[in-house]
Amino acid sequence: MRWLTNPVAQFLAAGFVTLVVVVLATSALSRSAADEEAIADARSLTWVLARSVAQPAIPPGLTEGDAAAIDRMDRTALDRLLVDDVLRIKLWDADGTVLYSDRTELIGAVYPLGDDELEVLRDGGTDAELSDLGRPENRFERDLGGDLLEVYTRVRSPEGEPLLFEAYLGVDDIRASRAQILDRFLPITIGALVALVALGTPLVLLLSRRLSRAARERERLLEAAVRASDAERLRIARDLHDGVVQDLSGSSMALSALAAHADEPDRRELEDVGRSLRVSIRSLRSLLVEIYPPDLHTAGLAAAVDDLVAPLVAAGTTVDVDVSGADGASRPAVALLWRVAQESVRNVARHARADRMSLTVRHEDDRLVLEVVDDGVGFDPATMATDDHFGLRAAESLVREHGGTWEVESAPGSGTMVRVEVPVG
Repeated sequence: MRWLTNPVAQFLAAGFVTLVVVVLATSALSRSAADEEAIADARSLTWVLARSVAQPAIPPGLTEGDAAAIDRMDRTALDRLLVDDVLRIKLWDADGTVLYSDRTELIGAVYPLGDDELEVLRDGGTDAELSDLGRPENRFERDLGGDLLEVYTRVRSPEGEPLLFEAYLGVDDIRASRAQILDRFLPITIGALVALVALGTPLVLLLSRRLSRAARERERLLEAAVRASDAERLRIARDLHDGVVQDLSGSSMALSALAAHADEPDRRELEDVGRSLRVSIRSLRSLLVEIYPPDLHTAGLAAAVDDLVAPLVAAGTTVDVDVSGADGASRPAVALLWRVAQESVRNVARHARADRMSLTVRHEDDRLVLEVVDDGVGFDPATMATDDHFGLRAAESLVREHGGTWEVESAPGSGTMVRVEVPVG
């Protein structure tokens, strides 16, 4: 699943998601624009038919239901009203009576008008809505198939009475307009996005390669710095061990030999000096372990950890150590875990003022897990960037560079827990 973290794959995935979103948004907007445009055209057509054809053709007596007036309306205006997408027309009075319709069965029937229709009848203007084919006055429109748009506007009879002119239009033109708008804009939008992704992909690929090279160079420099530091630590540790430690050990043995042949007062004094020297030698050896760890695969991580925590034990801190499962791990993994343990124990010794500390190493699945827990004064993990905890921050960087995970839980007054997981391979 490493491709999930690949910048190029992420860029292409983002481009695809953006393309889908844009297509959906463009489709929705085009449908809305087409609907508005088609409805506006239907309202304009209905207004023109009402003013130019229907109103001049209304004969006197139509509002009274005169049969001759209805027949005259059929002969003079009906063919001119049912044009283009107009499928049905109706002419109403304010009481809801159908005064005229191309369906003669509706003439004279009474159906209550809606609020919107009464408002247009009262104030004028033009309105439109999707026809409700379930209403009884629309029963003959059900046979026309599909949805219908009903548009109504106000006209006046020869007697000056306001009437409601209503036209029913098919919605096929709306759908056709939708498709035309979508066909016009969608290729432009998709083409622009595809061109952007096509142009951007090489740039992202180039930047990704540069970043990868920079990361590898940074890792190489970090490893070189670590190796140089190890070499310098080893030199210092060898010089101390072969020089000062050996000299002090020889002095301690000489004092012990002198004490064996000295008088009682001098013997006690020489033994005291010898004990002081041996304590100094142990402290110096612990310092050597801290400066440069032993060969972890020869002495073992458990032995190295015991030497690491010896100064804490000597200072009176209760220490619990449990190291297991590190035998099958690689040298880099064990060395990395040792460095983190070293820095964590050093942090406890310098800052925690703890009464008890536990250090656990175990094998979980394909990872080595280190946990260092103390009951000391704790600290705010947000301050790890300060000089007091610079070592922990550097250890965290090493762990993450090697694909491990790092977790620090602490708070002032509540101790500290450092948990690290590193791959065993």
